[in-house]
Amino acid sequence: MKFSCMKSELAQAIQIAGRSIASKPQTPIMSGIFMYAHDDILEIQATDYEIGVMLHIPAEIEAPGQAVVSGRYLQEVVRTLPEEEVSIAYEKSTNICTIASGRSNFNLLSMKSEDYPQIRRIKEGKTFKVSSAVLGELIRRTIFACATNETRPVFTGALLEVEGNNLSMAATDVHRLALNKESIEEEQKGKESYIVPKRVLEEVRHVFGGEVPEDVTVKCTRSEMSFETEKVYLTSRLIDGQFPDYRRVIPSEFGTRVTLKHSEFFAAVSRVGLIARASDYNIIKLIFNMGQVHISSDNPIVGKAEETVPAVIDGEDIKIALNASYLIDVLKILNGENIVISLNGTLKPAAVRDPEKEDFIYIITPVQTRT
Repeated sequence: MKFSCMKSELAQAIQIAGRSIASKPQTPIMSGIFMYAHDDILEIQATDYEIGVMLHIPAEIEAPGQAVVSGRYLQEVVRTLPEEEVSIAYEKSTNICTIASGRSNFNLLSMKSEDYPQIRRIKEGKTFKVSSAVLGELIRRTIFACATNETRPVFTGALLEVEGNNLSMAATDVHRLALNKESIEEEQKGKESYIVPKRVLEEVRHVFGGEVPEDVTVKCTRSEMSFETEKVYLTSRLIDGQFPDYRRVIPSEFGTRVTLKHSEFFAAVSRVGLIARASDYNIIKLIFNMGQVHISSDNPIVGKAEETVPAVIDGEDIKIALNASYLIDVLKILNGENIVISLNGTLKPAAVRDPEKEDFIYIITPVQTRT
């Protein structure tokens, strides 16, 4: 195998592929990056069996072939090469992969490419296209609510539902729920749902999150899902299990509606939350009355904090205690000028919305306190 290509394109592809290499691979071959030079294309693959990524970059192929090189060292070497043009050659008889650029020359030991578990494309399944910008927004507004405890695997992923022209994604850790909906152009028949691991969705957002939106082709089976553009193919296993009926926890109506300036409320909750995070349940108390919200936290070991923020309150006055981190998490991902908090009582779930984004809702369960 022998080819030459541009360092910038190679480094970017290797960086993306390297994120799919297991931190503690079960076998040495799984620590490698697979390179296949053919037809003026360099194909790069990496996988940890849960996630697999395949990338294509243009290259001048002098001799087609394939090789597997340590992903860690390949990334470091390519990143530090002095010139923009890179030449890579692999000699099977010596098992050496030579990387040259300018006056730099590296010889890296290769692994048996025949042993590498190459990525297989999904050939059949539900297929639809979605803008990378829409897909990224769908993910950004939900996956922060996924559970981190793996004792119940279905909660460590997000539920992706496809129906008609609608895509919806829901994530929950039982104490809160984030639901976002987006539209796609091509209408889909029937309704399908898939539980996608949070880590996979993070990778999708990272890989396809360029400044210029592009169409992403999504293909789904009961056990796998793939995301593809012209240069990148990412595939993943899905989580097997039954996602709970999240619709049951969303109240059909609310008695009190509170409109707040997002930046003011976010800043105040963040400041008061500094005291709350020292307690076991990270509690802040909110009192909505007299055209304002009073935010407080009291920790006998650390101290006390309180602040008031102007609010437009439509409905009865309400007191409620919430986990500060859960509230801050949703305030981080909202970017509108105002937010709306809807309530039904002290011990009933509260909803946080962006009034400019009707298809998003965040449900947070209150914390029961003695006072």
